Amino acid sequence: MKKHAITCFTAAVFFLFNSCATNPVTGRREVSLMSEQQEIAMGQQADPAIIAQFGLYEDPALQRFISEKGQAMAAVSHRSNLNYEFKVVDSPVINAFAVPGGYVYFTRGIMAHFNNEAQFAGVLGHEIGHIAARHSAQQQSKSILAQVGLIAGMVLAPQLAQLGDAASQGLGLLFLKFGRDDERESDRLGVEYSSKIGYDASEMADFFLTLQRKQEDGDQAVPSFLSTHPNPADRYETVHELAAEWKQQLNLTNAQVNRNNYLKLIDGIIYGEDPKQGFVENNTFYHPELRFSFPIPRGWEHMNSPQQFQMVAPDGKAMMMLTLAPGETLEAAAQQLLQNYGLQPSESRSVTVNGLPALAIVADQQAQQGQQQQQQPLRALIYLIQYGGNIYSMIGVSSPGDFNSYAQTFTATMQNFSELTEPDKLNRQPTRIKIQTAQQAATLQQLFQQYQVPQARMEELAVLNGLQLSDRVERGTMIKVLTSY
Repeated sequence: MKKHAITCFTAAVFFLFNSCATNPVTGRREVSLMSEQQEIAMGQQADPAIIAQFGLYEDPALQRFISEKGQAMAAVSHRSNLNYEFKVVDSPVINAFAVPGGYVYFTRGIMAHFNNEAQFAGVLGHEIGHIAARHSAQQQSKSILAQVGLIAGMVLAPQLAQLGDAASQGLGLLFLKFGRDDERESDRLGVEYSSKIGYDASEMADFFLTLQRKQEDGDQAVPSFLSTHPNPADRYETVHELAAEWKQQLNLTNAQVNRNNYLKLIDGIIYGEDPKQGFVENNTFYHPELRFSFPIPRGWEHMNSPQQFQMVAPDGKAMMMLTLAPGETLEAAAQQLLQNYGLQPSESRSVTVNGLPALAIVADQQAQQGQQQQQQPLRALIYLIQYGGNIYSMIGVSSPGDFNSYAQTFTATMQNFSELTEPDKLNRQPTRIKIQTAQQAATLQQLFQQYQVPQARMEELAVLNGLQLSDRVERGTMIKVLTSY
């Protein structure tokens, strides 16, 4: 036993030693189970899935802007050898993220909330910093080392498995959350990189205040992972100090902010949900382009994307999802869906949903090979509805023990899927940012009143402008308001 233990220990040390790599930013040796080629391959594989999930935002000027600035900044980064790609994705969420191998994504939601090029550049540098410092590769290495612990966790909490691919996606996202030390390092790199291409990096600190205000308002458009970031007040002070140091080091006497140029660039950008992708109003989901609607259970959280619409019960014990189902017939769609998700049907019947042909199926998740017998599977109610040349899949999922409690809620939503005919919903236009120039000096609130901004949205728009309602705005200053056209 002792000899065996020594052999294992020696092998482990040899494995770790040969798994070390030099961090491009710090120059230190660290354990890494992923090569640079593996990072690149991971990014190449993730990119199509990310674009399919969110869609690219259709604005050539904006896409050209992020690509040009991104390439300029990548050239001064610690990993300029990578082939970087920079894209604006079509999501209202305030977010920017990077995946290994040089892929960086900004949502139109975060682009709408920047108030100058320097704020954008600071966050861009922050995301490039995650790639340069190999934070994603480190997280992936940790996930491999923790694999045994994860398997144990899945046995103890089988509800995490949900349905097939959803489990893998969820676990993947778990390890893309960076720790506070990684975020601090990326803040530092964001200041360095944005300063090196001539921007005033202190502006990034002001954007942190915008994020803080959005979080304090409980805005759902701010992703929950921001809770892993350092305290915004601490970041504000640190970034200002670092920016001052880099200005002195680079003798940057004319650091660029470029407020007006940036505001002109985002004039007309869609703000909030884009109705053509579907929108929620009065506990109902409407999709004007596909011309359907269905109710959302009261109190359930929901999330929309080009690929699917998800709803989650307040207690987290049940979820529903609508997607398009492949297949020429309801029966073919049912067979493929059950196979994809590893479901075994216990009931299946033909029904009509507001005059539309449909299949209603109750199915259980099949035990996977090697799965412990005591692990509790999931139960699903599935409605496949044929309408408008498409087959729609509506799936409600819970544990078998909770299924009867939620079955009526699932059914009420699915049986009320219907054709959308209301002109008001079919012709709904998106809300867009409109840039106005103050014709006279006034407070921001007074200007909002002149532009007929509703009182209930004034604070929201003040945050959008990075200002307080009481702030004085000088004549000739550009500000953001909202319009629909």
